[in-house]
Amino acid sequence: MANRLTGKRVLVTQADDFMGPATMAIFAAEGADMLADTSDLMTPGACEALIEKSGHVDVLIANLATPNFSGIAATNLPDDAWHQVFDGMVHPLHRLCRAVLPQMQARRAGKIVVYGSATALKGLKTLCAYSAARAAQVGYVQSLGVEVAPDNIQVNLIAQNYVQNPVYYPPELQAKASFQKSLQRQVPLGRLGTAEEDAKFALFLASDESDFFVGQAIPFCGGWVQR
Repeated sequence: MANRLTGKRVLVTQADDFMGPATMAIFAAEGADMLADTSDLMTPGACEALIEKSGHVDVLIANLATPNFSGIAATNLPDDAWHQVFDGMVHPLHRLCRAVLPQMQARRAGKIVVYGSATALKGLKTLCAYSAARAAQVGYVQSLGVEVAPDNIQVNLIAQNYVQNPVYYPPELQAKASFQKSLQRQVPLGRLGTAEEDAKFALFLASDESDFFVGQAIPFCGGWVQR
């Protein structure tokens, strides 16, 4: 089905990295009126100002990513790393949703799609801060999803891992033989997902075809985790 987002205004945060570029391209091809934001959403009032500036928003794509601080044992994890992942991925999610929901509730229509992480669903060593922040996103989406479902607003999260993006899987990492061996060992499909595949899944969640999905954290990781 072509042009699934014709007439829809879609706001994408962190539009220049993580899943932003692929989302912008895929959604625009489906007829959406795209609003690309690249501002620092960690500053006080930034999320509220963004929603006010954007005006009418039919779909919010919460594309939020930070360094994952992998390889640091919990006993060595500094406070600033812990705060950075929550300041970058958890607090902006709430502020964005809090600001955009009133207009969606007034129209009794809206979609919020969060690019999250499957690390929230499977324990990994030396990834405490990042995993905790991503798990907080999952809990938030599950709670908010059932809260606003009666208003005909669908809030869902893509729990992704092993998806091509410049933040977590830059070309130099993908080129390493050790990474390729790990990929074959960890991912049943034996490859990275493409950013386009991921964005097409987000497209489904942002479209009218997903109206019966409420507060879900859906794995998108080539079988790395099942749920």
